[in-house]
Amino acid sequence: MHPFRKAVEAHDHQAIPALLAPDAVFLSPVAFAPYEGRAMVAAILRGADRVFEDFRYVREIADGASLALMFKARVGGREVHGCDFLELDDEGLIKELCVMVRPLSAANALSEAMRVQFETIRAELSADRPA
Repeated sequence: MHPFRKAVEAHDHQAIPALLAPDAVFLSPVAFAPYEGRAMVAAILRGADRVFEDFRYVREIADGASLALMFKARVGGREVHGCDFLELDDEGLIKELCVMVRPLSAANALSEAMRVQFETIRAELSADRPA
């Protein structure tokens, strides 16, 4: 089991940043522009943890520096099927995390729930910045 999967399933938000490369990139299933940087990606993952209900990985497929983690969850009463695609750097840190979800109704529910979360995500990032 990959350490990222273990941390996500355990809701271990302290472990996740250490698994991310400093210049990690998050590719959202609902936003075109990528989100960049360890702090931003970790904050998005905390927000997603607050949004997903009954989140569970159902399959893990590894191929060298690439990993696919298939999951099921609920968002706002909608069943979500998805996959986290991880690309690892030479040190084994996650340099890219691309998330895909289906069906469209679930993607729309996720988009709305994460839109609401972004106020909290921005506040967390501001609190982490030195004054």
